[in-house]
Amino acid sequence: MRVQKKNYLVGIAGNIGVGKTTLTRNLAERLGWQPYFESVIDNPYLNDFYRDMRRWSFNLQIYFLAHRFRSQKEIIDLGLPAIQDRTIYEDVEIFAKSLYEQGYMNDRDYTTYRELFKDMSFFLPKPDLIIYLKASLKTLLLRIKSRGRDFEQSISPDYLEYLNLAYDRWMKEAREKFTVLTIDADKVDFLRENDKFEQLVKTIREYCP
Repeated sequence: MRVQKKNYLVGIAGNIGVGKTTLTRNLAERLGWQPYFESVIDNPYLNDFYRDMRRWSFNLQIYFLAHRFRSQKEIIDLGLPAIQDRTIYEDVEIFAKSLYEQGYMNDRDYTTYRELFKDMSFFLPKPDLIIYLKASLKTLLLRIKSRGRDFEQSISPDYLEYLNLAYDRWMKEAREKFTVLTIDADKVDFLRENDKFEQLVKTIREYCP
């Protein structure tokens, strides 16, 4: 028999520009849950990172890891159901790993980063559900352009495509550890299709009654 709990955690996963923040905000409002957003607009490293990824990759990833860990701790302390804009696992398995593989992060920094994450992960609550928003490069580029963040306009399409491949690879592993719901963001627009948004709300309530 399934034991009902109160502090459910749902993570919204996906590439840059796929629509995680908007979905997080709308789901939190509809469900009455606490939203946790990724630090983007107030991030002190993003502008420098996109200008010189090799110089700032380690600094950026440490900042994201620290910010996400503080959010995780608050989720634990409050004990309330929460929706999180990007999971902490994506930081290590997608972004840091991709930066290392592409030569933007050196061996020493990558090893230090992974060891730090390993020590932190012991204290982390696992998400009850990960909603993976999957989109093509064309969709990502259109959405990045439409939201108009200056620092994002210089993001390389090759970098976004590499991240897409990294997500495909990680999702095969993630499904062995977490409950994952994949949504084709090329075909579904929750802002325009309220019936599909309500169906997603219903699905979340089935996983988190």
